[in-house]
Amino acid sequence: MDFAHLLRPQNLQEFVGQTHLLSPQSPFRILVEKEALSHSFFYGPAGVGKTSLARVIAKEMDRDFYEFNATSLKIEDLRKIFKQYQNALIKPLVFIDEVHRLSKNQQEVLLPVMEKNEALILGASTSNPYYSLTSAIRSRSMLFELKPLSDDELEQLLQKAKEKTDFSIDDDAKNYLIKSSGGDARAMLKLLESVLHVNSHITLETVRSLRPNALNRGSSEADVHYDLISALIKSIRGSDLDASIYYLARLIEGGESADFIARRLVILASEDIGLANPNALNLATSTLTAVSSIGFPEARIILSECVLYLASSPKSNTAYKAINAAQKAIKEGLLMDIPKNIVHDKENYLYPHDFGGYIKQQYLEKEISFVKLKENGYEKKIKEWYNKLLYHNKGFL
Repeated sequence: MDFAHLLRPQNLQEFVGQTHLLSPQSPFRILVEKEALSHSFFYGPAGVGKTSLARVIAKEMDRDFYEFNATSLKIEDLRKIFKQYQNALIKPLVFIDEVHRLSKNQQEVLLPVMEKNEALILGASTSNPYYSLTSAIRSRSMLFELKPLSDDELEQLLQKAKEKTDFSIDDDAKNYLIKSSGGDARAMLKLLESVLHVNSHITLETVRSLRPNALNRGSSEADVHYDLISALIKSIRGSDLDASIYYLARLIEGGESADFIARRLVILASEDIGLANPNALNLATSTLTAVSSIGFPEARIILSECVLYLASSPKSNTAYKAINAAQKAIKEGLLMDIPKNIVHDKENYLYPHDFGGYIKQQYLEKEISFVKLKENGYEKKIKEWYNKLLYHNKGFL
């Protein structure tokens, strides 16, 4: 039984999850119901309903629906559709999955169609596609984030599945089925299908045998997942080796995925250690690559090495604070023109390597400071080197 197909919502009322977009008074839902939604792109993890939402929108807005994947999309196929509806009063809805993979050539074909509203273009991606889309596409569309389903929302889907077929499930098996799915509805329903091929009465033993480790996030207790990962990060940030290892062990024994832990360590390596020990990011990235290939139980050793290294490293949040400050300034309207000498005027651009590695020239329209270097660990050497460049102009240390 294909639960993913069987439980696919037919209208907004049947849609489970994404209440921040689909609650009755939300602006997004109002736009859909008034058939006023413009070209939009959805991003979020797998199994949260991006394609289903596009299908529902097509029905709500009474549009013919065409679905493509950017990796196999042929421009000629798009042109045939646009030509077919050239004189139609109601234009089609064209949905493109993995929209971040669209080539510039494909985007150029979409641009005049979006400009003239010859079709409603919707796209989806598991990651924010903002920087993979051209500025012309971005200016003609809206971007919406879809979030992982909560445990309660996954339980709603599980109840809908029970209404479609006859099965029973132990409470501990139900909890593990839901919590180990990491907010991914498709993953939960696919596992349910597999388990039901084994027995119509579902036990924890059967579910665990088919999914030994949680996907993305997981824990046998409500909300423990978030508390444990937060405790691990704070223990590493606070340089407590024993606490860091303890919380790592708790996460592993709770069924957390090695990939998820490693991804958080990569983020921490930049956010909390950064320039104080730049090699921390290299080790964390290597850890992510290694555990993705190896998996448990051996991955626990790799994670342990990384956690201990990060916890014992000097700490700096300079990089974190710098990018936050720069983004805040831009959002508040600080949009400066790029000085001509580093864009168009090649004759007046001063090539630093011709001057021993450094020469003072204008890179910003006006002076502004986002970066405040500290004297923690290796960052102290970076600060000394940088100050020597600025104030003594004697090249590298």
